[in-house]
Amino acid sequence: MIKQQAVNSKFKLDLILKITQAINENLSVEDLLKQYEDILFNELKIGKIVVFKFNSTWEKLLISGVTNNTIDNIIIESDLAKHDEITYISTDFPEHLRIFDFLIPVFHKKSVLAYILIGDLDEEMEGMSPAIKHLAFIQTISNIIIVAMENKRMHKQLITQEAIKKEMELASKIQNLLIPNQNSLPQNEYIASQGYYQPHFEIGGDYYDFINFNDQELGFCIGDVSGKGIPAALIMSNFQATLRALFNPDTPLDELMNKLNQKVCESSSDEKFLTLFIGVYNYTTRKLRYVNASHHPPILYNYKTKETTQLKKGCIGLGMLDEIPMVLVGEVTIKDHSKLLCYTDGLIELEVDDKMEVGMQLISNLFSNNKNLKDTFLDLTRHIDLGKKNKAVVDDIALFGIEFKA
Repeated sequence: MIKQQAVNSKFKLDLILKITQAINENLSVEDLLKQYEDILFNELKIGKIVVFKFNSTWEKLLISGVTNNTIDNIIIESDLAKHDEITYISTDFPEHLRIFDFLIPVFHKKSVLAYILIGDLDEEMEGMSPAIKHLAFIQTISNIIIVAMENKRMHKQLITQEAIKKEMELASKIQNLLIPNQNSLPQNEYIASQGYYQPHFEIGGDYYDFINFNDQELGFCIGDVSGKGIPAALIMSNFQATLRALFNPDTPLDELMNKLNQKVCESSSDEKFLTLFIGVYNYTTRKLRYVNASHHPPILYNYKTKETTQLKKGCIGLGMLDEIPMVLVGEVTIKDHSKLLCYTDGLIELEVDDKMEVGMQLISNLFSNNKNLKDTFLDLTRHIDLGKKNKAVVDDIALFGIEFKA
């Protein structure tokens, strides 16, 4: 009896050593699975083997000795999940499970990784079947193999995530190059400017830009693609290239909007559209010509008169229809001591307890005062930082301001 126990112990140790060596040799999941099947089928003489493994959903990891259609009726949640220990499959089990002898659950850190169904076809074997004598051992080696497979999967997933992270970081750096930084914003004897950009994810679909056409004219715009993340960022970067190619002081703004609409329709899916505010300011005449394509109206404030104006004239958003029905070009003469705020909806939409709160009045109060543009932007960015701290910011945020000097 003692000699037989010693033989069994050596047999088990040899198998564990075999498995350990396979894992240390960094064999593929497929090769590990072959070794596992060989141990169960050839070494332990198990005729029927089915392994269900959880990987976001339940999947059949191994099927040996039975056909697929014989186990198609097995429902993990109702047939197997209520068993948390090795269980003999008696007549109390559903009929489609009775072709097996035992159910063996495999756990790791109290989480179930797999369920194993085994059945012994060697009915002529004298004495107790190895499949029955070694149930606990089968559970142990199954745990070792399946945990090793799970570690490999998670490692591969981690590598993939790291690659995606690096690609996202690169995309973020590229996008940041497309958004003007503070040092590149126009500052001259006529105007001062401030800008801010913060995507909700690493990259986003908001965008603003300034183009110095000549010594007298400045072009600027701000846009927002519906949605967030990579799809919105791709549409916006393509749009920026298009706008830069078409935007010039010689092209009337209504004509420009029709051309941009055509390009957006060609390059984006039906459910994607883009809101845009675009303007051309003449330093000498102090006239601002603009079109608002369904964008949040910029706020124009004058220090002397305390007058606040919203720039609303324009058209529907780009990409909403194949052709824009009508484009209204707005024109306003900028008075001395005025400032302009252009922004995307992320600035005014804060989500608190699953409710959307629009803070337009707060933004208007923060902007419509006699503070200079730099101090005004400090107030606005403090408001954004508070929203970020409270996890209330739910969208990309872009804004810029222009202070018109006397």
